[in-house]
Amino acid sequence: MSEPTALGLSARTGSVMVAFTIVFTALMAFTYGATKNQIEASATEEKMKLISEVLPPSSYDNTLLDDYVELGPTPELGLAEGGRVYRARRAGQPAALLLETSAPDGYSGRIDLIVAVRADGGVSGVRAVTHRETPGLGDYIDPRKDKDKKAPWILQFTGFDAGRLPMLKVRKDGGEIAYHTGATISARAVTNAVARAARYAADNQNRLFAAASGSRP
Repeated sequence: MSEPTALGLSARTGSVMVAFTIVFTALMAFTYGATKNQIEASATEEKMKLISEVLPPSSYDNTLLDDYVELGPTPELGLAEGGRVYRARRAGQPAALLLETSAPDGYSGRIDLIVAVRADGGVSGVRAVTHRETPGLGDYIDPRKDKDKKAPWILQFTGFDAGRLPMLKVRKDGGEIAYHTGATISARAVTNAVARAARYAADNQNRLFAAASGSRP
């Protein structure tokens, strides 16, 4: 029996690798197909959990995640690449807007937020979605990190009436929002971003609610 040549060995190795790649790809495709729905359901559940923290489920009756508009670059909301606005309705009437917004001037950089603004112009609630604020100092903007579990700092925005929006500033700037000593920058960045979102919602509410779902208004 002749010894296998280098070319033959290479061909055999290549065939094994091709077969392995085909089998591995098929397994990955199968795994993705089998878990895709579960992953999507989990992501939807997490989104709805976050939304329920800023907007009571009893305040709307539409399928919120299906009722949205896409925004292009929107400097007013700190969205250089655009974002999404969800529209809450009750009995077909506007109930609230949930805006993705960003504070670019956090102490450690950008702070991404979700802000719910009621149809009457008041703030329903706010949550920090992502941030890099200093642990133990500026990260109290996130209720999961806030040491005050009974009255997290972020809850100051909940129920902030439209008539008080001019006071939507930290106390150091003459407003009503308290902050932690030594960590003003984080609080100011979030507060100013919430104020901008509230103004944007008030100025654009009619066209946002009138736009076709999934479109750019």
